[in-house]
Amino acid sequence: MATKKIYLDNAASTPMDPRVIETVWESMKENFGNPSASHSFGQTSKSKIEIARKIIAKELNTLPSEIIFTSCGTEANNLILRSCIENLDIQRIITTKIEHKSVGETIKYLKNKHDLDIVYLPVNNKGEWQLSDLENLLQDGTPTLVTLMHANNEIGNLIDLKSVANLCKKYNAWFHSDTVQSMGHYSMNFSDVPIDFASCSAHKFHGPQGIGFAYIRKSTGIKAIQTGGGQERGMRSGTENIAGIVGLGKAFQLAMIELEERKKIIEELKLYAITQLKKYIPNIKFNGNSDDLNQSIYTLISILLPVSNSMIGFQLDMKGIAVSQGSACSSGAVSPSSTIQELLTVEELSSCSILRISFSHFNTKEDIEHLVMALKNIYEQDKSNARVHKS
Repeated sequence: MATKKIYLDNAASTPMDPRVIETVWESMKENFGNPSASHSFGQTSKSKIEIARKIIAKELNTLPSEIIFTSCGTEANNLILRSCIENLDIQRIITTKIEHKSVGETIKYLKNKHDLDIVYLPVNNKGEWQLSDLENLLQDGTPTLVTLMHANNEIGNLIDLKSVANLCKKYNAWFHSDTVQSMGHYSMNFSDVPIDFASCSAHKFHGPQGIGFAYIRKSTGIKAIQTGGGQERGMRSGTENIAGIVGLGKAFQLAMIELEERKKIIEELKLYAITQLKKYIPNIKFNGNSDDLNQSIYTLISILLPVSNSMIGFQLDMKGIAVSQGSACSSGAVSPSSTIQELLTVEELSSCSILRISFSHFNTKEDIEHLVMALKNIYEQDKSNARVHKS
């Protein structure tokens, strides 16, 4: 009998919605004309791109021209950060040490190249930082870019996007947020929230991989970092991924239409997982605020399992269960990420295992039960082995 396959790594990538697959397939068959061509085939392709752009802009309450299609959130973050430093006379970046690698590593590169002042807001062992610390820094008037992710991709912590945006606006600082984990899972209004830059990846909300977008407020004046044919209003040269963009538009539209329905399902799964894990695994801990629905994104939890086992991800995979043992954004990585190392003690890192469990509306309570029982068995076997070694 085949092992039941259970996918609980939706923070890394979600399965494509069948309706999106159908839309992408139709586009691949019909929209083969180069969007930059003047003939009807090219203009048909161009129109499909613009329809997707308008769908996204309407949902975010922005101008269509403020949506720039990219290959993913990582490219969007790079485009924004690099262009800001090259074009906006920024002298300082304020961030944290628990940002996504596409932000953290890019900042390190920009610091070395441009001799920037990088200030890291202090975070506690829950991954929390204080808005007052940010305001104290901004008061000196230094030309500043603030980059803080909306929902942490590993521990799920949420920030108050509007409060940060308003604070940055008050002190004339630019504000970029990596919204890759939260886009498609929350309703966002960028006319009400004065954010300057944001990023998105379609595969986080059941769209295709290899497509995303950068939100760039029109008044910012940043320029392209990639030269060539001048596509995407001159901000991102290169022939557009038509089918990917069409799929992104469809996935985003469905995510917004079905937002409350999906959220209710996923919140119930998350609460059930928390309850069951606490019930069956003594001394389990949750990283960051991931076990608090009010302070974390509802799609994931990060657990500190009292089992020292570098093979736990592999053991779960053998049982047909997919979760993330390390950050999925580092190819093949199972070692603790910089975020986890920032939050946990050396003792915790050496004696426990970190797992990220992330949900979608395609998951069921049965999936959670299979996972919890598998973890319970691994935990009990580890304790049994420890007693044998002691005796």
